[in-house]
Amino acid sequence: EVELALSDSIRLVAIITNDSVERMELAVGCEAIALIKSSWVLLCRDSRLRTSARNQLGGIISQVTDGEVNAEVTLDLGDGKTLTAMVTSASLEDLEMEVGDSATALFKASSVILMRA
Repeated sequence: EVELALSDSIRLVAIITNDSVERMELAVGCEAIALIKSSWVLLCRDSRLRTSARNQLGGIISQVTDGEVNAEVTLDLGDGKTLTAMVTSASLEDLEMEVGDSATALFKASSVILMRA
């Protein structure tokens, strides 16, 4: 389990093999890049939702780009950090999410791909 500090107040957790930790020479204090595919990110309105997702990052919806089937929703996490989720247009409508609303991004620690910076 590797914890990345994106800022003083934003952290995310990744699960990778011990072999990967050794090959990338990951250690406390080194820089790494986290990649999360936008379709692996779930959005919810209730920040108190209990789930098995290790990563639950709250923010404000800063941008919505509608498509015919899907929509890209960008969440401003604060501290100059953003995260984009790809959700179906129907889900976005059902959740009544729009720019300015609070939302929480959920994704599993195993969905985080790490690279050494």
